[in-house]
Amino acid sequence: MSDHLAAHDADHPCVDHLAARDADRHVRDRARHTRDLMRRIDPQLLDVMIALLVQFLVSLPFLIYLRSPYRLGFLLLSGTAIPLIWRRRQPFVVACVVALFAVPASLHHRPGQSFQFGMTIAIYTVFSLGRRWERIAVAVLALPITLMVEFAKDQPPQQATLDILTLTAAAAFGLATRHRTAYIAEIEERTRRLEHERDLEIRRADAEVARAAARERARIARDMHDILAHAVSLMTVQAEAGPVVVRSDPARAEAAFDAIADAGRDAMVQLRRILGTLKDDAEAGARAPQPTVANIADLVAEVGRTDLKVVYESVGERRPLRSDAEIAAYRVVQEALTNAVRHAQATTVTVRLEWGEDTMGITITDDGRGGRPRPGGGHGLIGIRERASACGGTVVVGPRVTGPGFEVALRIPLDATRVAR
Repeated sequence: MSDHLAAHDADHPCVDHLAARDADRHVRDRARHTRDLMRRIDPQLLDVMIALLVQFLVSLPFLIYLRSPYRLGFLLLSGTAIPLIWRRRQPFVVACVVALFAVPASLHHRPGQSFQFGMTIAIYTVFSLGRRWERIAVAVLALPITLMVEFAKDQPPQQATLDILTLTAAAAFGLATRHRTAYIAEIEERTRRLEHERDLEIRRADAEVARAAARERARIARDMHDILAHAVSLMTVQAEAGPVVVRSDPARAEAAFDAIADAGRDAMVQLRRILGTLKDDAEAGARAPQPTVANIADLVAEVGRTDLKVVYESVGERRPLRSDAEIAAYRVVQEALTNAVRHAQATTVTVRLEWGEDTMGITITDDGRGGRPRPGGGHGLIGIRERASACGGTVVVGPRVTGPGFEVALRIPLDATRVAR
């Protein structure tokens, strides 16, 4: 079981990423808590408090020995405490000033200090806040100065070793503080960068969802336009022809009214299918299938029930098409026939399918009044271009070159990899 979990974790590198992120969050939370506590105290006030504390500690011996010979020692030791007020602003300068007072104070030794509080804090500050050359300078000068003072005072080796270790510990603690501060700053910067990247990902995902929704709305709008325009055009033509022949040719009038009813029923079925795409996927099984190239013959037969003569031709061996290309081809033919019925005043329309090795072509021509499309081309022609582009195809619309009328020529690649993106 454990081997399986280990293998599972190894197959998912995001586990390590999550663990690292949790560790960073823990360190960041602790650092934020510490920083919040420190921010409640003004840094300058904190430095004043530290200087007063050191001043109190160096003054303790003089509270016991209150005689005038020790006033010089008191003044020298005060010089190691008071400059600490400015330790954050000028760490190296403060360390030099404190050293200038600490050396004679240690040599004066009346009564003196066994522990250099001010010098220890000054060295810590240089190594935690100072520049690199300042740290090097302090490291180079501190050891020989300390040894010379200890030699001048004739201190035992144990005391000299203790003083050197004390100053070394202060420097090491300062470096540790410096590295911790840099580490926390790096974590915070990394967190800000990750949050920024996450926000960008969220915005990109939202934008992609919005684009997908816009594409879906455009597709539904095109489908509804094609279905309604086609059905209404057929119903209008048949409704206008019916009253004319209702007395002279009752059979023809009855056929016209039947065509109206069929067109209305077909439109209702297709509209229910489109509206069904807006419902839950649980109802997907009840939806009617999308129309394909195979349904173009039925579409031509339906339009042929009007006074418009429609000729259907298919040349070449039929080849498989992508589903989006199948739908696009059907809708382009549907829109072209609708335009021929509504606007062209044509008597004959030819729908010709040509199956080639690499492309499938559909040409819809009529013998109507033709004419160039208006700027913008209307919603129908815009829909034709959009459908052709969406499936990687091309379309050319305009007046016929070889005679009167209008022509729509669609070309769709048969290669499944050539999809417009």
